[in-house]
Amino acid sequence: MKDLTIAPGSGVPGGVVIAAADLTERFSKSSGPGGQGVNTTDSKVQLSLDVAACTSLSDAQRRRILRNLEHRLDGTVLTVAASTQRSQARNRAEARERMAALLREALVPPPPPRRKTKPTRGSVRRHREAKKRRSELKSTRRRPQIP
Repeated sequence: MKDLTIAPGSGVPGGVVIAAADLTERFSKSSGPGGQGVNTTDSKVQLSLDVAACTSLSDAQRRRILRNLEHRLDGTVLTVAASTQRSQARNRAEARERMAALLREALVPPPPPRRKTKPTRGSVRRHREAKKRRSELKSTRRRPQIP
């Protein structure tokens, strides 16, 4: 098995390479149609990574992944399954791509906090003038008042 490479991006400017020793692959029979080989080949792939024990990640990266992917983790293990292809090799490649995409997305830092601002005096004045014009326009559509 090869190392898993996460391409450079936001949060990982130099990219990350996860050692093959940190990854675990399991194979099983896929469900669904597949012709004659469906019951004989183990084409479904489950790729797992124990985030807490991963030596390829820094402490900050590990914490960020654990926080951002907590809904997908089983304890501290992230598992991705691929069974859409008929070939085990293609499913292995697809599982690695999915794992890399998940980790890349989880490593993106949170956006900076929003600074609260007030509307400017000019925008408030324009807003009130527009409301007044609209009110006058609508008042011309009413029936005239009879005294």
